[in-house]
Amino acid sequence: MKYRRNDAKAYAKANMRGIWAAALMPFADDLSIDERGFRKNLRHWVDDLGIDGIFIAGKQSEFFSMSLAERKRSMEIVVDEIGQQAGVIASCSDQNMDTVIELAKHAQAIGAPYIVVHAPVLHFLPSRDETLYQYYKTISEQVDIGIAMWSHEDSGYLMSPELCARIAELPNIVAIKYSVPREMYVKLTRMVGDKIQVSTASEAEWFDNIVELGWRLYLCSSPPYLFQTKIDRRMREYTDLAFAGDVAKAKVIRDSLNPVREAFRRSRPAEKPPSHSKFWQELMGQVGGKVRPPMLELTDAEKETIRRAFETCGLKVPGAAAKSSAA
Repeated sequence: MKYRRNDAKAYAKANMRGIWAAALMPFADDLSIDERGFRKNLRHWVDDLGIDGIFIAGKQSEFFSMSLAERKRSMEIVVDEIGQQAGVIASCSDQNMDTVIELAKHAQAIGAPYIVVHAPVLHFLPSRDETLYQYYKTISEQVDIGIAMWSHEDSGYLMSPELCARIAELPNIVAIKYSVPREMYVKLTRMVGDKIQVSTASEAEWFDNIVELGWRLYLCSSPPYLFQTKIDRRMREYTDLAFAGDVAKAKVIRDSLNPVREAFRRSRPAEKPPSHSKFWQELMGQVGGKVRPPMLELTDAEKETIRRAFETCGLKVPGAAAKSSAA
């Protein structure tokens, strides 16, 4: 650990900044983890795209289909491959409290600086605030590592800003991925001040949140590596410009990505977000790989639709640029 439990907030405030991406996990044809391909992606994301941190073993990684050993191994790969150059936040989300704590202790033991824990599904409870407070308090007392909350409608409810602010008082709660309507995260941002970092996964709202709310952390989803290439780093560019206060120029670059956002959105089959994102990765030259059941693979027709959308979205890809200049 690079800090003690009571110093977690200060450490995160100083170091948990910038663009953090949630990692898709490439699976090989036999559905094992494609470790070589995953390491290649990690190096590209950090070295070529300038991504500041990686979120691992969450929904984008299809953690629900992974064994406990595989989740631990995925954390180890990220810490080993890019832990010296970028931040790492390991998802320990699970319905079983013992599993959450076991994953949290593993993340701490291997040198990950932070973990994130999804609010659990809570059956039968019409009111749940005290239950959730005690849930996060129990986890926080078991480890020294900095913890990010995560509230999303997948839990069947959304944590209120008031509850999040209460949990934020715990010494090693350092952030929240708050996947809620904007008015809720605006309220929480104003309530907690600089006690914890508040963020949401919407890239479409990221620019506004930098400018209007003073946010300095994008935590996190896949646009940082699906909307950028080595020669077209517009998310990185508009982020850095907005951080520096050059709002007008940043907005122009942010808006220039609208065709990419729209092409990605309209080409995505309703029940196939993971396979859609992985195929988009492959079109960019990254390693996409298979999805695991119960996720569904794309049909050939769906792949063709995605390919056409990608080729006309205006994203610059190194190989395509070379072919174009040769022609």
